[in-house]
Amino acid sequence: MTTTPTQLLSDAGVSIWLDDLSRERLSSGSLQKLIEEKNVVGVTTNPSIFHAAITSGHYYDAKIAELAAQGASLDETIFEITTTDVADACDLFAPVAAASNGVDGRVSIEVDPRLAWDTAGTIAEAKHLHSRVNRDNVHIKIPATLEGLAAITATLAEGISVNVTLIFSLERYRAVINAFQNGLEQAKENGHDLSTIHSVASFFVSRVDTEIDKRLDALGTEEAKALKGKAGVANARLAFQVYEELFSTERWAVLAEAGARPQRPLWASTGVKDPAYPDTLYVTELAAAGVVNTMPEKTLEATFDHGVVTGDTISGTYAEANQTLNALEGLGVSYNDVVALLESEGLEKFVASWKELLGDVEGALAAARKAS
Repeated sequence: MTTTPTQLLSDAGVSIWLDDLSRERLSSGSLQKLIEEKNVVGVTTNPSIFHAAITSGHYYDAKIAELAAQGASLDETIFEITTTDVADACDLFAPVAAASNGVDGRVSIEVDPRLAWDTAGTIAEAKHLHSRVNRDNVHIKIPATLEGLAAITATLAEGISVNVTLIFSLERYRAVINAFQNGLEQAKENGHDLSTIHSVASFFVSRVDTEIDKRLDALGTEEAKALKGKAGVANARLAFQVYEELFSTERWAVLAEAGARPQRPLWASTGVKDPAYPDTLYVTELAAAGVVNTMPEKTLEATFDHGVVTGDTISGTYAEANQTLNALEGLGVSYNDVVALLESEGLEKFVASWKELLGDVEGALAAARKAS
């Protein structure tokens, strides 16, 4: 048998998660096939993914009609549809979760993105989602806004596993790890079994290159052109350095002794936006034991087809990565400005997708009520 690139990636300690979920994937068996053939061991979702799933085809028509007949509100309908898909995906991945002691086999569902700046609202929604999905292998996804940090801590303190999303900056990533460790310390005080609490920190990659490349193009110099396509990988590699640093402290050793598991770095936004770059760039250049790479299906297929996996491509790269970011600053490309903009834009995109979803489902509910 030929060893596939996705198997090699898995052998290198990288967990492959699919950045997509839909009723069609679940009912057609395509998701099960990806588990069996392409080493997929988890799933992430976001508001854009749910909007695409629910508004494509007719897979949700019967459920929407049923909920309309029951008099469900718009918010209740979306909550029911999304949590049902996630619960069913959790069931599909239950054997993976059991085999990995809960490390993999995870399915993420995000709090309403309109709550990203509302700490109390995020905490309440996280508990509500967790209670409704009611599966051990669910991750509740919380954006890494300043307001989200306290919500991350409070949610973990309740014994709920969390996927922290929309991380762009190294400084914010440090704050996320601190929020995670605060949460575990409180969970321990609250009597929770720390070995059952899992977390990933979703560090976005390709969007960094998209924004920085735009600024480099505007500069137009040969020096600027030479730095194109390098910032995303450099930033993520330095994030892994932060991970190694903050999970080798005395503080972490105390938690680990109590059964805690580290919050794994997760590479998100790993689809290449610029066709000039290799389509597996954010996979093969960010391999290391203990990381997760959540891929759109196109990136997964490219990796499976022709990804060149050479083992660990992160360790030993930190000096070069620092040089890349320093060179960008030297050209006047402000790291702090870029990451602040990307966080703001990322949240705006998710809120926009959620509002579009609300509008589309509202129309479908109205049509179903009219038809009945």
